[in-house]
Amino acid sequence: MAGARRRWAVAAALAGAVAAGAVGCGGGADGPGAQASRAASAVESAASRVPEAWASATAEVERRFGEIEGGVAAERDVTLGDPVRRDGRTTVEVTVRNTTDTAKSFLVQVGFDDPDGTFRDTVAVTVRDVPAGGTGKGTARSTHELPAEVRVTAERAVRY
Repeated sequence: MAGARRRWAVAAALAGAVAAGAVGCGGGADGPGAQASRAASAVESAASRVPEAWASATAEVERRFGEIEGGVAAERDVTLGDPVRRDGRTTVEVTVRNTTDTAKSFLVQVGFDDPDGTFRDTVAVTVRDVPAGGTGKGTARSTHELPAEVRVTAERAVRY
């Protein structure tokens, strides 16, 4: 998700900068103001095509992370298996390692991207009650059908 968030932040910043440039520049139909306006329209158009499934999945992940209080970043304690297609969805095994001296739970955000890096989906999986010094497993399942070939990343993880 960090990659997707970065891409959207850059697009939003670009749209803002381009829109600001359009307000301050003139020059007719081919001048800098017109070019900036066309660029801003292109960015806005691309943003408006964000799939509803993406927005819904992202909102759900954000909601779940927002419920965690006092969590500690744990991305280094997460290992993902290879993506597998099952029943039209893509799944991946999530393994977490509890390096503390008490049982903990983990919330892991898994991102699904095309081989070229295009964001396709994100989900959150909870692995509960991992014993002290032990490991736990969970399965992340895409929210919708994905292309046959995807890359998976542990975008974010918290231990709580």
